[in-house]
Amino acid sequence: MLLRIAAATSVGAFLATSALAQVEIAQQDDQWFTDAQARLEELAAVQPNTNRAKNVILFIADGNGIGTNYATRLWVGQQAGGNGEDHVLPQETFPNLALVKTYTTNGQTPDSAPTASAMNTGIKSRNGIINISDAGEYNSCDSAASAGLTTFSEIVSDMGKSVGIVSTARITHATPAAVYAKTANRDWEDNTLLPENCAQKDIAAQLVDAIDAGTVDFAMGGGRRHFLPNGITDDEGDEGRRTDDRNLIEEVEGKGWQYVWNAETAAAADPAQPVLGLFEASHMEYEADRTDEPSLAEMTEMAINNLSNNEDGFYLQVEAGRVDHGNHAGNLSRAVQDGAAFAEAIQKAVEMVNPEETLIVVTADHEHSIAFNGYCGIGSPVTGLCYQIDDNGNEHTEEPNMGLDGKPYTVAGYLNGPGSVLHQEEGENDYTGSRPDLTEEEATNVDYLQQALIPGTDETHSGEDVAVMATGPWAHLFRGVIEQNVIFHVMNKAISAE
Repeated sequence: MLLRIAAATSVGAFLATSALAQVEIAQQDDQWFTDAQARLEELAAVQPNTNRAKNVILFIADGNGIGTNYATRLWVGQQAGGNGEDHVLPQETFPNLALVKTYTTNGQTPDSAPTASAMNTGIKSRNGIINISDAGEYNSCDSAASAGLTTFSEIVSDMGKSVGIVSTARITHATPAAVYAKTANRDWEDNTLLPENCAQKDIAAQLVDAIDAGTVDFAMGGGRRHFLPNGITDDEGDEGRRTDDRNLIEEVEGKGWQYVWNAETAAAADPAQPVLGLFEASHMEYEADRTDEPSLAEMTEMAINNLSNNEDGFYLQVEAGRVDHGNHAGNLSRAVQDGAAFAEAIQKAVEMVNPEETLIVVTADHEHSIAFNGYCGIGSPVTGLCYQIDDNGNEHTEEPNMGLDGKPYTVAGYLNGPGSVLHQEEGENDYTGSRPDLTEEEATNVDYLQQALIPGTDETHSGEDVAVMATGPWAHLFRGVIEQNVIFHVMNKAISAE
C-alpha cells in the first residue's frame, strides 16, 4: 500500500515537472497540448507591475456581461472567417481577471447609474442615482449637496491629470455622467425634468461646471438636445430641449473649447485644445448603421492624443453604450457589432500607450437576460440557427436542431423582451402563441429580434456577474470574485502607489 502511494506521488511529480517526466504523454505533440503549454509559459512569465500609473483607461461596454462578451467573440471570429469559438478578443489577452458582483444597495438587478458610480466613487449605492450615497434620497433635490461623493475625476484632476469621456450613448447618460455628475435622478439630463426650484443642476449643466472646475478636459458622445434651448435646431435639424434659454454648446465654446458634430469636424479638431463632440441629438448610431460619425476606436484615438499632452497623465473612461441598447431591443446582431467596435477601441488604446505606465481596465456595468441554446455544433452562426453537432467532424452539420414543436431555434435568445413568442390577443389580458418557423436568412438579418420568453417592450438587465480584465500597473490586484466598487480602489491604488 505504501509502495503504491509512493509510486502515485512519483508519477504526479514527474507530470508536474517536465524535466523529471519519464511517462511518455501520447498527446504531447497535439496542437491543443502545445498551445496550452505555451500559454502556461506566458502566464508564468507575468510579473506584477507595481509602478505608479501615470494614466488610467477604464473601458465599459454597457450591458456586456460574460454572455454578451461570448457572443461578440463568436461574431468577430466568424466575421474573420473562423469558427468563432477559438477567437481571442483584445481584452481577453490581458493576464489579470476577476468576476464582478453588480448588485446595488437596493437592487439584485442593477441599472447603469449606481454601477458606474461604484466604479467612479468606490462605494455601492441605489438604482437610479449617480454619485450620491444612500444618505441621500432618490428624486431629492438636496441629495447632491448633502450626500454627494468624491469622484475619481476629482481625485486625478487634483493631482494635475487630465480627464476625458468617450461614449456612443448620450454624454449625459448614466455611465458617462458618472465621471462628472452628482444627481438624485439619472433622468435629469437637462432642466426640463428637474423639480421647480431644485437645488441640484441638471446633468448637462454639471458637465459645463466640470469643465469650469477642470475636472473634464475632453468629451465625445451623443446628446446634443440636452445642451441646446428649445426652439434652436442643431447641425442636423434636431431641436433642443432646454427651457432655461441656455445654449450650453455656445457656453463651452466661449471657454476656448472646440465643438465638433460629425466625422469631418472631429477629424479636423486640434489635438492640442480641449474638445466637446456631440454627434447626435440623442445616442450615437449603432455601429451597424454608422454614417458620418467617428467610430468608438477613432474617438478613443482622438481622446488619447489629446489627453497625452498633459505630462502628468490622464484618466479616460470609454463607454460602448449601444451594446446595452442592442440587447434591450432583443437585437443581438447590433449588440455584437457594437461589441466588436468596443474591441477595436481597446486594441487602439493598447497600441497607443505605454503598458508600463498605463492601467487599462475592461469591464461591463451589468449583464442582460441573454441565454444560449444547445446543442450547437462548432461554427454555428452566433446570430443564426443552432446547427447539429457532427459526431465525427469539426464543423456543424447543415441540419438545424429542432424543438419539440418541430421548428428550429437560434444559438442565442433572451428570457424576456420584444421578441417574445407569446402575443397578447386584442382586448384580452392573456398571452398566447407559438414559435414561428425560421430560416437562416431570417435569423441572420441585422434587424432580426431574437426569440424571447416573457413579453416586454424592452429586454431587461440581469444581476449576474460580469468580468473585469486588466493590464498595467497594479492590474494584478484584479483576481477572485470582487464587489464592483473595488474597481475604483484598484485604480486609485495605481495612481497613488509609492
